[in-house]
Amino acid sequence: MKLVSWNVNGIRAALKKGAMDYFASAGADVICLQETKAHPGDVQHVEWPRGYEAFWNSADKKGYSGTAVLTRVKPKSVVNGIGSAEHDREGRVITAEFADYFLVNVYQPNSQRGLTRLDYRVKEWDGAFLAFLQKLEKKGKPVLFCGDLNVAHTEIDLTNPKTNRRNAGFTDEERGNFSSLLAAGFVDTFREFEKGPGHYSWWSQMMNCRARNIGWRVDYFVASGKLRPALKRAWISPEVMGSDHCPVGLELG
Repeated sequence: MKLVSWNVNGIRAALKKGAMDYFASAGADVICLQETKAHPGDVQHVEWPRGYEAFWNSADKKGYSGTAVLTRVKPKSVVNGIGSAEHDREGRVITAEFADYFLVNVYQPNSQRGLTRLDYRVKEWDGAFLAFLQKLEKKGKPVLFCGDLNVAHTEIDLTNPKTNRRNAGFTDEERGNFSSLLAAGFVDTFREFEKGPGHYSWWSQMMNCRARNIGWRVDYFVASGKLRPALKRAWISPEVMGSDHCPVGLELG
């Protein structure tokens, strides 16, 4: 099973930049998209690559947030949100149940410039999302979640850790909560295969950062520990353009 996750920073903009060519050539069984900034009706004219079915969870607010799943494997069920009106207005989560696991596509809240949303992120969202994952695990299947998590976990997950301390995505609180999630039995799949620095999935659009590889790794596939034996390969695809993020992938055997 080959899985891909990509924050497209607006699906309509990404399609104009060639994203459809990537979807068609990636060979993925499931493609999870974040920050779609669209409702299904906004792209009703789009013909997805043959064999894919699209599922959407759009924010109440037009042109904001949103997630989508394109899949060639028929899910047993698809559920939007985490079951909380407080957290589900922004279209941040879609869960697809497959035969052997739950796949959760998530676009986690950004703490924002000036950390104006840090308290919401670390005191409300993070705990509620972890509780949701653990509730799924109790249903008898392991959980795999992917998406833009809006946190660089360790110092090797961004180019300039010292100058970014206390910036959104690299606060002690956000990093600590992610550490707690991993301690609860989850695995950062990319780090199962690659231990070194210099691997990023987001770059600022200023100062030619992408060409210089001055970036952050904020896009992940994270798996229940029970899935560790099934992990075959994990990767980042910085050569794929069309967004300020690039796709990340995981192959399960």
